[in-house]
Amino acid sequence: MSTIDLDAIRNAKRSSDPYDFLLGSNILKADAIDDLRRDFPNITKPGYLTVDEVDLHGRFKKLIEELEGPELTEELSRKFGQDLHQYPRLTTIMKRSQPKYGAIHTDGPSKVMTMLVYMNDDWGTDDGGRLRVLYDSENFEPYAMEVPPVMGTVFAFLRSDNSWHGHRPFVGERKVVQIAWVKSQADVDRKKKHNRIAQVFKGIFGR
Repeated sequence: MSTIDLDAIRNAKRSSDPYDFLLGSNILKADAIDDLRRDFPNITKPGYLTVDEVDLHGRFKKLIEELEGPELTEELSRKFGQDLHQYPRLTTIMKRSQPKYGAIHTDGPSKVMTMLVYMNDDWGTDDGGRLRVLYDSENFEPYAMEVPPVMGTVFAFLRSDNSWHGHRPFVGERKVVQIAWVKSQADVDRKKKHNRIAQVFKGIFGR
């Protein structure tokens, strides 16, 4: 049984202001959510971990396979008018956020597209941890769009020199899967190596 609904991409609102992005909902099928909640990896470290660093099992493993699959890439390629099939993918998972996360940035030039799938049951009213589509590198307001980090929300954007985004500080559980379409396999390998080293330092210094 599939875990994702590609209609979430087909029906998502796409915008080009201030850069190319889409925001959609219900990419996770309703009958898969309980299983995905149960099978989400037991991650105790903060930050993004690559799929090689976590235990993938059950329905969550199936989710990762579908997010990395050609069908989703095809829908995104159609939506944005750019062939993404040629690019390797880097998949990372976060469960815990720290205050220093969320600084305004554009993503590095080795990335072509980034997609985020949120898996939190509720977020309340606090604006911490709510990703914003921003106009510059300095200000969280005004913003073009705020992304609700709740179960099944999907946000994707083409990386550019002005693809500014970030969120106000948040501490605690913030479940999200990130898929990045990257220019080369060498870039993927480099990012994985960098992430492994960063996780070692976090383990040593507790950051």
